[in-house]
Amino acid sequence: MPSAIIPGIHDANLADGALRIEAEPWAAMVAHARRAYPNECCGAMLGTTGDDAKLVREALPLENAFEGAQAARYALRPEDLLAAGRAARERGMELIGIYHSHPDCDAYFSQTDLKNSWPWRSFVVLSIRGGEFHHANSWLPNAERTEAAKEELSY
Repeated sequence: MPSAIIPGIHDANLADGALRIEAEPWAAMVAHARRAYPNECCGAMLGTTGDDAKLVREALPLENAFEGAQAARYALRPEDLLAAGRAARERGMELIGIYHSHPDCDAYFSQTDLKNSWPWRSFVVLSIRGGEFHHANSWLPNAERTEAAKEELSY
């Protein structure tokens, strides 16, 4: 397993710059969030890193494994994350980060999101209101997972 996806280990290539999402994976992420509404969706973002940005080239929908009310929370199974990392490597890409939706609220990074995050991975939150896309933000947690900076996002 590459050290870049182990929590607490910093990969400088993934920490700097902005996050750009190509049109096809962006459309897939929004469609996934709309289908899951009124529940939260979640998935992995696969892509490449450059000098000034991370580029998402593929969105990989994952199952929301949270056993409670999925309208308020999502959970990822470790085996799904390992499979996403494997899929990225097989395609010559990296696991850039995770996306999930917030039904009928803003695209903020909650304390639960922060607690469950991986340092230096991009976390895109899509706000879905009434079943339709409203807005999105990307967040980059620090190594201690005590705060997350808003990351420049383009799609």
